[in-house]
Amino acid sequence: MASEGEVMVESAGAAAPVAEMGETKPKHRLERKWTFWFDNQSKPKQGAAWGSSLRKGYTFDTVEEFWCLYDQIFRPSKFPANAEFHLFKTGIEPKWEDPECANGGKWTVTSSRKTNLDAMWLETLMALIGEQFEESDEICGVVASVRQRQDKVALWTRTASNEAVQMGIGRKWKEIIDVTDKISYNFHDDSRREKSNRVRYNV
Repeated sequence: MASEGEVMVESAGAAAPVAEMGETKPKHRLERKWTFWFDNQSKPKQGAAWGSSLRKGYTFDTVEEFWCLYDQIFRPSKFPANAEFHLFKTGIEPKWEDPECANGGKWTVTSSRKTNLDAMWLETLMALIGEQFEESDEICGVVASVRQRQDKVALWTRTASNEAVQMGIGRKWKEIIDVTDKISYNFHDDSRREKSNRVRYNV
């Protein structure tokens, strides 16, 4: 039986197909295409490989399409614990193995309030599609992880070893999501080696 999140993602196509949205009005084109992904890990199949439950949602490249998708589907607080949302540049899969992510890492911020999760998620999405980061070519995408006690939002980047670039992205992201506490950066390579708690940078 499909979860609430899966039903919403799968059924939304009938309610608001991307190809038809905004056809009667001029569209506000974005600088690049973006793709939403959904991953429901609440009921993992025994022996299933990591990422096997990852599903591509929708690709969009206009402001109108983005708002239609966000309003109808992609609000993290509506989903059950262990669900994950992703918004990545089209052509990049939200996996460590993707060539664009393999040498990268992620900035992570946590929240114990669902309202904070939605706010940080939306502000980050708007910053990404609005190209607000000077180092926008270095950014792969963002992940919202819905958890029982403490939610997470993680901003994935391409070149983890470039400290100057990562620090610039981290400072800008803190400003965008209005966070005063320190946030940390981890290398994907450390996570692969089961050293996911190793913090490389802080801002």
